[in-house]
Amino acid sequence: MILSSVPGRPHPLPAPDLCPPLNRRRMFLRWFRSLVVKVVVLGAVVVACPARAQMADPLRTFTDRAGRNLEAKVRSYDGRQVTIERADGAVFTVPASTFSDADQAFLEEWKKREAVARPPLGADASPGVSANAGVAWDALNRALGQPLWQGPGSLWDEEVAAVADRLKWPKESRTSRQASFRLYPGSEYRLAGARPFSAALYAEGGRPTSVSLVFANRGDFFGAKGSGEEHFERDQALPDDALVRLNAAIKADAEAIATTLSGVLGEPEKQNYGEGESRRRVRRWDWVGHAFLLSEEEDQYVGLAVVPSALADLRGRTARVSDASVRERLRASLDRRDHGDVVIKDLPMVDQGPKGYCVPATCERAMRHVGMTADMYLLAVAGGSGFGGGASVQRTLETIGRDLKRKGRSFERLEGPLSLKKISPYLEKGLPVLWMLDSTPAFNELANRRTAARRAVTDWAAWKAQLDADEAAATLTRDPRHGHCAMIIGFNKDTGEIALSDSWGERYAERWVCLKAAQAVSMGEFYVIGL
Repeated sequence: MILSSVPGRPHPLPAPDLCPPLNRRRMFLRWFRSLVVKVVVLGAVVVACPARAQMADPLRTFTDRAGRNLEAKVRSYDGRQVTIERADGAVFTVPASTFSDADQAFLEEWKKREAVARPPLGADASPGVSANAGVAWDALNRALGQPLWQGPGSLWDEEVAAVADRLKWPKESRTSRQASFRLYPGSEYRLAGARPFSAALYAEGGRPTSVSLVFANRGDFFGAKGSGEEHFERDQALPDDALVRLNAAIKADAEAIATTLSGVLGEPEKQNYGEGESRRRVRRWDWVGHAFLLSEEEDQYVGLAVVPSALADLRGRTARVSDASVRERLRASLDRRDHGDVVIKDLPMVDQGPKGYCVPATCERAMRHVGMTADMYLLAVAGGSGFGGGASVQRTLETIGRDLKRKGRSFERLEGPLSLKKISPYLEKGLPVLWMLDSTPAFNELANRRTAARRAVTDWAAWKAQLDADEAAATLTRDPRHGHCAMIIGFNKDTGEIALSDSWGERYAERWVCLKAAQAVSMGEFYVIGL
């Protein structure tokens, strides 16, 4: 057995060959006395901190809503999210509503016991549980410059729509399970002493789960004229000193945010946060169950996330949604309409805004659809985004693909002409197909016009004849200046149409074009994020 003063690392022995023979015995005795002292001290720490040495609570059999059992012990519970440790040591954070009524009653009792037994602040309390409890919520709002809280309670217990309304952040997306609200603020908007380019609020089950703010960053710096179809047009020429100006803005924003938070919450801790390609070093401040995580990466971005302290304690590691649960969601998302449309509904929307983030934004949507957490900005950074959001599509997708496989999800690449035979098997499973195309003005004009006309169709045979006779699709050509990534989310075999969804906001959630038009602008590359 190897004893060590650092877990998992052998205690260093002196190197005999480097010592004169007469000194070897003396050095060995000195090393041995040092080792004894360290072992005694380590033992004292273990005795003094039994909660860290081993979990006091025994394993319990939890039962989920589907009747499946799981042996685990509770590590933390905030009234909505519970962190559990399985017998094999794996740790997960899941909504308490996952479990049976009896289990939820047990969790409430567990929470009451913990409140009584919890040591005072400054002893051995879990970070963030009661940190900075003396700071008033309105003082924190004043420091941030925005009304993130409406009272002393937890943000995670509020109705998300009420939070978004208070902040005046518009709805970006709402599905049966998830919701997001996103604001692309103007130049006068400030939060924590700096100007965010994107402010997003995420939710599940109608309750907030996180806030994501992105300040100076490559994607929005020297970006496009506008959102949607206008994001292909650059607002201004890229200056020679673009990187110097970006890094100066990154440094200034990070210092302003850190100064603001330290002024009310004290000095931060440093820790790693996130998994895989999104893992980064952050500065962390806590306030009664809320963790503020400040990320800063040279040449790239400044980001501030607000997450539950329990999630920050776990370094952002979340429970993997089971394949069975995902398959059930995917089946439920398939909408088969009377006139032959097969469409994936209940897809989260992400509005990429005035930048070329079509690949990261579309990947975020597909990842969240299969039960994964994702953020287009972090995906863009991992993929090496350029100014205005442009990046190597291949590099971005390869990076995202590696991360997906590490997290137990598949990432499949398809090539060749666009056909219903190629894409329909995935769509029938509820899996959208990521499609690379040249989204030209002519193509978008046709898609918008066809989609508007389609809403009034009652005679589908006549509609098919009209599509066959329309020559507009035959005039479309590719243009690499309008390279784009969209989702194919549906098809109609009878009319020969496909449904696409662009990451440009809800107006572009479902548009229809005939297969001939889509084939004319297709790059012949397709990707599927699955199980």
